[in-house]
Order: sequence, then structure tokens, then C-alpha cells
Amino acid sequence: MWFFKCPEFFFGDNALSQLAELPIKRAFIVTDANLLALGFVEKVQTALGTAVPLTHVFAEVEPDPSLETVQRGAQAMLAWEPDWIIGLGGGSCMDAAKAMWVLYERPDLSPEDISPMLDMGLRQKARLICIPTTAGTGSESNYGIVLTDTAEHRKLTLASREATPDIAIVDPALTANLPAQITADTGIDVLTHAIEAYSCTWANDYTDGLCLQAARMVFNYLPRAVKHGAADPEAREKMANAAAIAGMTLGNSEVALAHAMGHAAGAIFRQIPHGRITAVFLPATIEFVANGDDSRFADLAMALGLPNGNERQAASNLATAVRGLMREIGQPTSLQEAGILLEDLEAALPTLCAHVDMDANLLMSRRIPETADIEQLFRYAFTGQEVDF
Repeated sequence: MWFFKCPEFFFGDNALSQLAELPIKRAFIVTDANLLALGFVEKVQTALGTAVPLTHVFAEVEPDPSLETVQRGAQAMLAWEPDWIIGLGGGSCMDAAKAMWVLYERPDLSPEDISPMLDMGLRQKARLICIPTTAGTGSESNYGIVLTDTAEHRKLTLASREATPDIAIVDPALTANLPAQITADTGIDVLTHAIEAYSCTWANDYTDGLCLQAARMVFNYLPRAVKHGAADPEAREKMANAAAIAGMTLGNSEVALAHAMGHAAGAIFRQIPHGRITAVFLPATIEFVANGDDSRFADLAMALGLPNGNERQAASNLATAVRGLMREIGQPTSLQEAGILLEDLEAALPTLCAHVDMDANLLMSRRIPETADIEQLFRYAFTGQEVDF
């Protein structure tokens, strides 16, 4: 038995206007200082209209939100007592909003307690809306929550089906003016989600089509969105939709080894955005999994118009195409190109390997590496060379 869980979606031009139709009395907006300064919070407040006179803004979310930030936001929620919570921003803001919501409903819990095995009884106090301002993480579409334990220098991959947003509003106007670098950093994450959710052990009939469509959309529209920005509204809309579509596959399927490695590396090399550093590992993990003779990359290659042949040939062609796309949009294809020094990587390897070993996404890989394999994969990813083991 399996399940499929996702929010109610409002998407396309002027989707933000749907906020005025909701029965909101007291809203609590979770966002970051930059989005506040750029006027995104004001756009949401305008869309809420005069029918929602009481709105509190928590604009303190940092990239890769910490446990401390989540606990601070939850305390502000308890004081404000909202009936609707709005996560506005990229994955960091939306994940923080989910976690704060859990602690608001259940102040007896800590963030680390969030688990699919725990019946938390949410929605007694509030409901959750997620509004993405980037086209990448797909956090608006699923119940995953990634937080950072700054004391341990590691990312926590948390989840509960109860934490699925009630509503996701995907309005391409909110992503229209993203800088090219952020467009590339977040857009490439969509492809990683789609490929890993299709190729992992939890893949299923309900998510396979979503994965294939999202992957096609990334190859077709991400280069245009990076190159033309707001001048190509079709590319912006398609990438916003692709991010949400791929986001639905997370939890309903899962991500795997590339994300386990990306979480570990991103917690240590925090100057590199999540989408960028995780994508560096994607071609290497495609090759590693295919070398284990239990993979499903042929259909992905076929969907992208690539020669497929047998699984290893398909995986090789897919990995080559991914590296080519990354170069086209200005993304690094190695840790070295991403700015990591070899001596820093070598010093961090014991911690990196340990954190990959304990990352839940590792278990969804069709080929689970031994610690020595993980170490070798990091070294191959440093130079960007093809994985031959």
C-alpha cells in the first residue's frame, strides 16, 4: 500500500489573488528580510485585502534555516495566535514555516521530533499556505522539512504528511525578476528532484509521469529562463510549474543519494546554495547507481530524447546531458569549480561520510554505497570525472 498527498494548487497568472477568497482572520507570514525589503510581503498583504486586518510578519529566516530560528518563530506564532500561516519565499522560508507551524500546534515538541511516525494532530489552530518566490525547491508541494543543526554542522531531513501545506499558490509573477544565478541555482534542483524521484526505490506509477514531465520542462525552459529572465514569461511560468510538479514527487516518491551527499556537503560548505551543490553530485550518482546494475534511467533518457540502449548506456547519456545543461546555465560541474579547496574537502571527508551514512535519503538509492564508496564519490565529484566503480 502507498499514498499520494499534495496541497490544493492555484497556479498561473494572478494566482495570488486567491488569497482574498480565503476565510483568514489572523495571518502570520514567514519570510526573510530580503523579500520584505523587495516588497513581496506587501504584495501578499495587498492580495489579502482589507478583509484580513491582522497580519504579523516574521522576516528572520536565513538560508538553510536553523533550529533556533524555527523555535524563535514558533514562539512569535504562539503570541500572535494566527488561524492561517503563510510561508513566503524559497525552500528555506517554506520549510521554516512548516516547522514553526508544527511547534505552534504542538509546543510540547521540538523540531527534531517531527516524524512520519508521530500523530501530531495538526490543524487545530491554523492552516498553512505556501507561496514560492523561486522555481526550484518544490517545498510548496510536499511535507518535507530540511533544517540545519548549526551545532552539529548537519542538515536534518524531517517529514510528516500532516505538514503538507493546505494550499500552494504558484504565481509566476513572483519569480519573474529572479537574477540569472538564482534562477540557475534553484532551477537545477527541479531536475535533481525529478531524476531522483523517478530512479529511487520508492518510485511508483503515480509519480513517474510527474517526474518525466518535470525533467522535460527543465531541459526545455531552464536555459531560456536563465538567459532571458522576465523577458520570457513562458519560460518563467513553465519553470514555476515544473518546480511544483517535481515537488509533488517528494514524499510521494523520494530523493536519494545525490541529496544525501548534497545535504552533507551543504551543511559544511554553506556558502554554496543547496540546488547548486546537490546538482554537482547528480551525474556522479547516476553513474554510480547504474554501475550497480539495478537502475531505471532508460525511460528518463528516452523522455529527454537521448539515445538510451541498455541501462548503463542510458545512464551515461543522461549524466552527460545533465553536465551539458549545467554548463549551459553556468553551473559548476565539480566541487572544485564550485569553489571548494581540496584540502578543505579532505579535512571534511570523515564528517561528510558520516552525515551521508545517517541521511534518510541514502536508503532510497537503488545502490547504497559503503563508506569507502561515499569517500570515493566525493573525490570524483571534486574533479567532476565520470564514475567508473
